[in-house]
Amino acid sequence: MKRIILISGLLAVFTLKTVMAEGPSVKEPGTSKAGSVVYLTNETFKKQVFNYTVNKDWKYEGTMPAIIDFYADWCAPCRQLSPVVEELAREYAGKLVVYKVDTEKERQLAQSLGVTSLPTLLFIPAKGKPQVATGALPKSVLVKAINEVLLVK
Repeated sequence: MKRIILISGLLAVFTLKTVMAEGPSVKEPGTSKAGSVVYLTNETFKKQVFNYTVNKDWKYEGTMPAIIDFYADWCAPCRQLSPVVEELAREYAGKLVVYKVDTEKERQLAQSLGVTSLPTLLFIPAKGKPQVATGALPKSVLVKAINEVLLVK
């Protein structure tokens, strides 16, 4: 009985830490508030980013440049990158959109886009083709990509 209570207590603490670590992000798929990360599902991705089931050639559905962070909760580099992505969403609010896709929940989407390593970042300019980067890149590299690929200052 003590073991069950201890495990339940640890689980509660872990859950609380996880929720608090997520910060200001909006977890409801496809919704956002200024300066926050937007979590995408397969369906909201097709509406807001690229409908890969209809279009064979890249056609961005958005109007602002975007970054998409493909991640998994179990991925240590993803957890390392997450606060940086959150920070960029706040710093570039109104200039670009920052999305996140949980590859464990959205396996079909990740597979359709060829995401094979985590974290994977997709940099999408308002016009033109997206570019991909993988790994927990330092903030300075991400800012350089925002400035040079997305043309956001």
